[in-house]
Amino acid sequence: MQVLVVGFDRLAFSGEILAEFTRLRQAGIVRLVDLLLVSRAEDGTVDTLAAPAGADPGLGGLAAALLGRPEDEGESDDEAGVDIDGVSVWSLADAVPPGSVAAVALIEHIWAGPLNAAIQKAGGAPLEETWLAPDDLAVLEALMNQREPRRS
Repeated sequence: MQVLVVGFDRLAFSGEILAEFTRLRQAGIVRLVDLLLVSRAEDGTVDTLAAPAGADPGLGGLAAALLGRPEDEGESDDEAGVDIDGVSVWSLADAVPPGSVAAVALIEHIWAGPLNAAIQKAGGAPLEETWLAPDDLAVLEALMNQREPRRS
């Protein structure tokens, strides 16, 4: 299960993002489990936003319950990123910059189930995972282009 936080200057949903999630679900790739919309004020407070028109009014309930109520997240930047028993705990307030809005998606990667089972069967365990930032993707693409054989 992945938590994907996507920032926006302003939320203006045309339905294209949810349509893409529907397409990916139908292809057996991912399933959108829930989608929470939040805003973070300049003072650091995080508030839940209403679901877009036509969406399930319960949208965001699972994500809010799992990740903690956004209203409780961070009164200030100093309180973001709680430390419990010496373990740093991820905070939604850490992910959303002040003065912005975000969509927080809980995504199940359906394709990953068999891969995870094979890894566990072989005695493996994930140690880390991350997504490459756009600048890193550009570097990777340049490196890949250097490795491709030249065509005449």
